[in-house]
Amino acid sequence: MDAPAQPDDSRFGLNRRITLPQPLMLDGGTSLDNVEIAYETYGTLNAERSNAVLVCHATSGDQFVASQHPITGKPGWWSRSVGPGKPIDTDRHFVVCANVLGSCMGSTGPASLASDGQPYALRFPVITIRDMVRAQIALLDLLGIERLHAVVGGSMGGMQALSLAAHWPGRVDRVMVIAATAAMPAQNIAFQEVGRQAIMADPNWQGGNYYGTGTAPDSGLAVARMAAHITYLSEESMHEKFGRRLQDRASKTFGFDADFQVESYLRHQGASFTGRFDANSYLYITKAMSYFDLAEDHGGRLAEVFAGTKSRFCLVSFDSDWLYPTRESRKIAHALNAAGAPVSFVELSAPYGHDSFLLDVPELDRVIAGFVG
Repeated sequence: MDAPAQPDDSRFGLNRRITLPQPLMLDGGTSLDNVEIAYETYGTLNAERSNAVLVCHATSGDQFVASQHPITGKPGWWSRSVGPGKPIDTDRHFVVCANVLGSCMGSTGPASLASDGQPYALRFPVITIRDMVRAQIALLDLLGIERLHAVVGGSMGGMQALSLAAHWPGRVDRVMVIAATAAMPAQNIAFQEVGRQAIMADPNWQGGNYYGTGTAPDSGLAVARMAAHITYLSEESMHEKFGRRLQDRASKTFGFDADFQVESYLRHQGASFTGRFDANSYLYITKAMSYFDLAEDHGGRLAEVFAGTKSRFCLVSFDSDWLYPTRESRKIAHALNAAGAPVSFVELSAPYGHDSFLLDVPELDRVIAGFVG
């Protein structure tokens, strides 16, 4: 069953968007009225409503997990894993993927209009990962889905999966967490702060009030994306892709152009990102990740977070991922074991770094298919 489509005047021309009927209470002590959630679904919800799989996206992801992106025209960001006959098989499962609260692909965020008809900008409240999940739970309620067959997420999506399992334990049977952490490590917070400062140092940021001015902090957002993208790759993959090879030239320019292929690649990544993402959304989403600490309310005792859980868990890490290394997944596995929860854990070998969960890793396909079923 699907929710009725609502009119969509978004500049992105999104397909499905629904307004939550009740104010959304937030961890920061405030609430948001008229919250809109943009989402996509794939497959058919069965009569028992027991075959729903929630897929949670990463930092700069969106709801177009297995369908063409309306701006870039590229295939869905996880088309290799979601679809008919694929590891998350839409011939068997009803897949839901929602754009997170605070983002810019149709869900309510800083670019959305507040009650006064003006964009929220920095009036938008600072949110948490749990707030994002709280909005997704409200969406599931509207779709008539009381319990998920599975929730699956990589990176920030894995944090959402953990938060759902911890705070709404009766809502999900299987929890798959890929390349994620239960608490944001200090080094990662540092990288995210560099990105936020790059945006806020751009004169075109204008204190966050750049909407409708004809300019935006594209330079700062591009630098933020460049810095983040470095963390998504491994040294091995960067060496294999680029080495010290020059870009379209026979010799160095002795200037500040992009002499090296890796420099040109990062500039392209930064520039293309500004065409599909909002700078203020980047600030809010990365801050939510920096705040993430699942055991914070339990005195740092992660096992207590999952006490009494009935869900099954599968944790996946990659040996080349230095952003969320295997030790972070092991911490979660040990906590789940201590809580008596059924958990499986695997470290996969892949050369791509943190981005491995999005790329061609056949063994990951097998793990997903085996666990989601």
